[in-house]
Amino acid sequence: MKNKWWKSAVIYQIYPRSFQDTNGDGIGDIPGILSRLDYLEKLGINAIWLSPVYESPNDDNGYDISDYRKIGAEYGTMADMDLLIKEARQRGIRVIMDLVINHTSDRHPWFQSAKKSVTSPYHDYYVWRKEPNGLESNFGGSAWTYVPEVNQYYLHLHSKKQPDLNWQNPKMRQAIYDMMNFWLEKGIGGFRLDVIDLIGKQPEQSITKNGPLLHDLLQEMYQKTFGHYGVVTVGETWGATPKIAQLYSKEERKELSMVFQFEHINLDKQNGKRKWDLKDLDPQELHRTFSKWQIELGGCGWNSLFWNNHDLPRIISRWGDDQEYRTISGKMLAIYLHFMQGTPYIYQGEEIGMINYPVKSIDEVDDIESQRMYAERIKKGYSKEELIHSINWKGRDNARHPMQWNNHKNGGFTEGTP
Repeated sequence: MKNKWWKSAVIYQIYPRSFQDTNGDGIGDIPGILSRLDYLEKLGINAIWLSPVYESPNDDNGYDISDYRKIGAEYGTMADMDLLIKEARQRGIRVIMDLVINHTSDRHPWFQSAKKSVTSPYHDYYVWRKEPNGLESNFGGSAWTYVPEVNQYYLHLHSKKQPDLNWQNPKMRQAIYDMMNFWLEKGIGGFRLDVIDLIGKQPEQSITKNGPLLHDLLQEMYQKTFGHYGVVTVGETWGATPKIAQLYSKEERKELSMVFQFEHINLDKQNGKRKWDLKDLDPQELHRTFSKWQIELGGCGWNSLFWNNHDLPRIISRWGDDQEYRTISGKMLAIYLHFMQGTPYIYQGEEIGMINYPVKSIDEVDDIESQRMYAERIKKGYSKEELIHSINWKGRDNARHPMQWNNHKNGGFTEGTP
């Protein structure tokens, strides 16, 4: 396999909302990232994976995009973004954009037009059905929502404010490719493609992940966008096996550089159930899982290596000891990860051993996924104590609390209220 820059890189994920605030509004921003570039250079990273900073109503903290070519006002301006790309490059750091192209926000102009009339040129940019089938949202409940203006239901595999795009529509695909090239021309270092394994969905057959058209779509995307640039592409693929990961990441297939696979992350979840249904981790099972991926991808694909990201609880609290042995746990987990083949990813705060932030009540929870799980399971008779325990163990808020820069108020993150 040819030597690609990302095969020897360390990539650092920034969740901008909680990284560094510079204007006192309690929300991290792009100028805040600029102010920490020297720190990141000293840390020795080679690229930043930047969680979404696009214009968004923030129903799902930026993973519901209303304009792909604009920066959300809370984060700064496009001039700030251009400066970040330039200043990072001068320090040998590439900026990887987080891109959500399985769905948009319901506030996106395409959907605003699509829901008004079946004759709208954007109506078929989304997935519609006369009657719902049994597909469920990843956030709970039906994946279909009715729109009386068109007498149809639209598909949303996430929140109802995140309608799924119709990847069988060539006009929609070309609009996405044009947008991707817009960012590539700015000199970014690549894309992290959110839930990319869903774009080949065939809802009529109740197929969501790894649909039969998926790899044809990725090969087309490669040819029309990032295949012409020396960038990295990583696909979020919750259902990937090593054989499926080979299809994504074999160089001769011309699809993606690597995948995020989550088999190891699901080892403390009961089989066949949701992530909230906990079981104890078996360390030997963890070792066998990593060994399998190392062997089966060796020489015929590429993998990402990670413990943490914006969707996952802090690994020291989860599989280490975040009290007496916090430092030792952090070092042990880092050594285990960084001595394997693949591209390692560090999530903000992981380098200083940040841990989970437990809550006592659902009123303290910001995460939409946790809120919906709680509401759904309370109705089914689960106890509040059981649900709060699951949220403290697996909730996404654990990863999204502000970066701790020092021992001052708010950890040096903001002079305002986080």
